[in-house]
Amino acid sequence: MSRSRQPPLVTGISPNEGIPWTKVTIRGENLGTGPTDLIGLTICGHNCLLTAEWISASKIVCRVGQAKNDKGDIIVTTKTGGKGTSTVSFKLLKPEKIGILDQSAVWVDEMNYYDMRTDRNKGIPPLSLRPANPLGIEIEKSKYSQKDLEMLFHGMSADFTSENFSAAWYLIENHSTTSFEQLKMAVSNLKRQANKKSEGSLAYVKGGLSTFFEAQDALSAIHQKLEADGTEKVEGSMTQKLESVLNRASNTADTLFQEVLGRKDKADSTRNALNVLQRFKFLFNLPLSIERNMQKGDYDVVINDYEKAKSLFGKTEVQVFKKYYAEVETRIEALQELLLDKLLETPSTLHDQKRYIRYLSDLHAPGDPAWQCIGAQHKWILQLMHNCKESHESPLSLAGNPSLHSPMLDLDNDMRPSLLGHLGQTASLKRGSSFQSGRDDTWRYKTPHRVAFVDKLTKLVLSQLPNFWKLWISYANGSLFSETAEKSGQIERSKNVRQRQNDFKKMIQEIMHSLVKLIRGALLPLSIREGGGRQYGGWEVKSELSGQWLAHVIQTVRLTYESLTALEIPNDVLQTIQDLILDLRVRCVMVTLQHTAEEIKRLAEKEDWVVDNEGLTSLPCQFEQCIVHSLQSLKGVLECKPGEASVFQQPKTQEEVCQLSVNIMQVFIYCLEQLSTKPDADIDTTHLSVDVSSPDLFGSIHEDFSLTSEQRLLIVLSNCCYLERCTFLNIADHFEKHNFQGIEKITQVSMASLKELDQRLFENYIELKADPIVGSLEPGIYAGYFDWKDCLPPTGVRNYLKEALVNIIAVHAEVFAISKDLVPRVLSKVVEAVSEELSRLMQCASSFSRNGALQARLEICALRDTVAVYLTSESKSSFKQALEALPQLASGADKKLLEELLNTFKSGMHLQLTCFQAASPAMVKT
Repeated sequence: MSRSRQPPLVTGISPNEGIPWTKVTIRGENLGTGPTDLIGLTICGHNCLLTAEWISASKIVCRVGQAKNDKGDIIVTTKTGGKGTSTVSFKLLKPEKIGILDQSAVWVDEMNYYDMRTDRNKGIPPLSLRPANPLGIEIEKSKYSQKDLEMLFHGMSADFTSENFSAAWYLIENHSTTSFEQLKMAVSNLKRQANKKSEGSLAYVKGGLSTFFEAQDALSAIHQKLEADGTEKVEGSMTQKLESVLNRASNTADTLFQEVLGRKDKADSTRNALNVLQRFKFLFNLPLSIERNMQKGDYDVVINDYEKAKSLFGKTEVQVFKKYYAEVETRIEALQELLLDKLLETPSTLHDQKRYIRYLSDLHAPGDPAWQCIGAQHKWILQLMHNCKESHESPLSLAGNPSLHSPMLDLDNDMRPSLLGHLGQTASLKRGSSFQSGRDDTWRYKTPHRVAFVDKLTKLVLSQLPNFWKLWISYANGSLFSETAEKSGQIERSKNVRQRQNDFKKMIQEIMHSLVKLIRGALLPLSIREGGGRQYGGWEVKSELSGQWLAHVIQTVRLTYESLTALEIPNDVLQTIQDLILDLRVRCVMVTLQHTAEEIKRLAEKEDWVVDNEGLTSLPCQFEQCIVHSLQSLKGVLECKPGEASVFQQPKTQEEVCQLSVNIMQVFIYCLEQLSTKPDADIDTTHLSVDVSSPDLFGSIHEDFSLTSEQRLLIVLSNCCYLERCTFLNIADHFEKHNFQGIEKITQVSMASLKELDQRLFENYIELKADPIVGSLEPGIYAGYFDWKDCLPPTGVRNYLKEALVNIIAVHAEVFAISKDLVPRVLSKVVEAVSEELSRLMQCASSFSRNGALQARLEICALRDTVAVYLTSESKSSFKQALEALPQLASGADKKLLEELLNTFKSGMHLQLTCFQAASPAMVKT
């Protein structure tokens, strides 16, 4: 067909967007010559020709239909111009739900209303249409966006026909600016509408009242006519005929619809069976659901489903329900056995134990699962403790026994911070002894196996017992069970708790006794009664534990006691631990004092014979430091923690400690005696030196650094004096600070032993020094056949006396080089011996000539005046007796001669006699 006109061209559409069935106006060119010329119109691919209304060649009006595309062109087709084009497009919007009575610019199919309540389309008669404005007041649209309202009312709807209808959303969206008075009017409208609905049936009857009356009149007329006929029982009457017709109609209907009705009955029964399956599918699916949830471990879901099934079908009489409920009970019994096995499985956490107990309580499991769990944990803890002992019995087992690394005994990750902190704090204690012998330097790398056992055992108890105790507390106060079980079994459980309380106390006591006996078997085997040695003892002991390791063990046990006390375990149960701590403290004190005595024995080997300004070596200081360090290491042991008794409360302990303390003192005194009597060949003098400030008149020590036995005696004597004057008193003060008992006895016995040694050594030294001088007097006096009765006039002091003085000066020099304080004591005794011998010799002389008497008086006075500062009452008495044995001076010339000779002697030996002048008491103090 030939075209006589240009193709249609659409240049505009109004509106250019809208929902389906929106009325639009299309404008353009060559849109047809009339309605018959328009043969096609599509918008967004949808044919809109049925609704098109041709107005003119430049204008067409139509409605947009349902289209697949959201946006598309407007295509007009005419007979004269053919298929056209478009320079504009139309956007199709998704339709909003429109109420039945809402105003709309598009046509809505009112007979096919979408009911959101039933989610299906159904026809609704126009008379039952719901009002678009239920409040009956003017609607004022809100300015709030739809998205904001959806976020504010999540999951709700403003549609009053919706199940999730939100009145607040509806009011904000439609009446946000409505006044309060208008809202009161809306309330009145709602009340009127409610009243109309309640009167709906009555109003329906009122409206059709005339119809009812007409029907009633017709039925009455028929009844009267039948009664008037009177032939209802006569054959062939109208009544009989009517009855026959109705029966035939009924039979015919049954014949026609028998098959249909049979199928209907079968369908109804099938439908009813399906309804039952659908309605009670929870019960029918429950056995399989229980098995699946058991495999996944969702025991809470199983218990909840079981409780629900029990409440619904526990007392049912329906056989099918009984059968399936019996299957459910079988599964629940299997679950109870599974949970009980998991509950009694060890090791397990307290959280899991409580969880399984609650599950069993909710399932009303027979017996008392919680108490069974407590009993299993009790046996488990005892087994762990004995396994720990077996793994540590031999020192080699620490490195060679793989059971130590098993999960059962691997408690490092479960250790309480307080105990781990204690191990770090006690490291300094273990390192701190300055008198630790060199052979024990490897102690920090080799923990004794018994100490390692105690550490491991206490860690084990502290990791297991708190949870065990908390499990009992939860059992006793009922918090271990669920609320439902608690309400139903509260009275019965209270009785169980009263009965179980003594049983649980026995369990705790058994654990405590086992802990104490295992530690005693390792550290105090003699304290275990006969019969328990095999079970708790049997340790391979190569050496006694030192005091430092015992102190470490005491601290460990103390921390264990504190941790158990924090659990509020009764004190009578923990008393055995307190007794153990006391015995360990006593043992630690004893061992430490014994080891201290052994260390002091070895002090003699450390004597270097280096003398300071006071004539002392380092030995007294080392001795005091040994004891001080020993007592310091016992400070924490002797200190009484809360609830602990004093170490010295038992008289037997006091006596033993006192005896050990005295033994320490006597051991050191014996060391001094050994040093004083040691042969010269046994003395190592290669390292000796003398303080440069110590005077040494002869320089022998400086020349060859050799010590004579007399010098060693002097050094030991000097040390003894210092011990008596200072060291022993200081040690007594240290004992008193640490609350030692019997300090007076310790001091008295020690002082007596020290003084006895001092006196013995002093007498030995005096004997060594005084006897040669005394022995040289008599030969010197009578040398050259000297005779007191026949001698020349005196010209001065003879050489024997000068020699004696030089020997005394040598003693003075030797003593002064060692200790200035010993000079008066030594020289006084030497002078006493010399004066006594001189007096004896004078008294033994038969007679004296004038010259002999003057010579004797000169020598006696010269000696007396020279050593005047060292004269004692005994030496003064000896000089007096010697002078009394001489004849008195006859004349003043003799006295003058005596005085001149004395002065000559003193001036001639002034240098030698200076030492006696410097040895005055005032000088000695300096």
